[in-house]
Amino acid sequence: MGEKDINEKRILSSRHLPVIHLSLGCFTNNLDLYSSPPLNMRDTFICYLSPDIIKPQDFPIICRDILLEYGKHIMKRGTLLFELLSEALGLNPNHLKDMGCAEGLVALGHYYPASPEPHLTMGTTKHSDNDFLTVLLQDHVGGLQVLYQNKWIHITPIPGALVVNIGDLLQLITNDRFKSVEHRVTANHVGPRISVACFFCTGVMASTKPYGPIKQLLSEDNPPKYRETTVADYVAYFDAKGLDGTSALTHYRI
Repeated sequence: MGEKDINEKRILSSRHLPVIHLSLGCFTNNLDLYSSPPLNMRDTFICYLSPDIIKPQDFPIICRDILLEYGKHIMKRGTLLFELLSEALGLNPNHLKDMGCAEGLVALGHYYPASPEPHLTMGTTKHSDNDFLTVLLQDHVGGLQVLYQNKWIHITPIPGALVVNIGDLLQLITNDRFKSVEHRVTANHVGPRISVACFFCTGVMASTKPYGPIKQLLSEDNPPKYRETTVADYVAYFDAKGLDGTSALTHYRI
């Protein structure tokens, strides 16, 4: 990394900027440095792509064009996914979209350096995502694992493929019909590993609209399992709790 790259990194770093507007991009060395049990070894660039897109000239020039173009494609893929998920629930194809699930899009570019002692750290500790849906692009290095039947399953990278994760908020509004996936990223000797995760979370974090289990999915035999919350409140609780290995959804269970 050259001196120019380091200087640009410092300018974007949230540790050097006391206040950053939610619609701006920022850089952080670790989203949960003080709350994650093992130290997560990564750098992260955060950029809010929808509904408030920053001026193109404010993007880092190294990723400006590709990030804006990629965001447009992911918005289209996400909208299609929400239509398919709505149909799978027996609802109108536009139901989840009309609820606002596809309005907000946040891109996180993760950089995981090679670790000399990968057994002593993690790329990202066990967690589920605090959104409705996550679309992940990972490189050839790999390291992503999902928890299935109490076993960690390695998700082998496939060229040109995207990984789609259900988020906590989609589990909440579908009353457990869809389950958010617990996952982690292991540290590796080889690297660096790079991934881009795009999170669908309505209105970013400024939304005050309450979300609870969809009424059409409820019945006498299937009462609501969660109390209502806003995206802003859920994300705030999730961030305060940190990646401690437990689900934030437990806090909202009835």
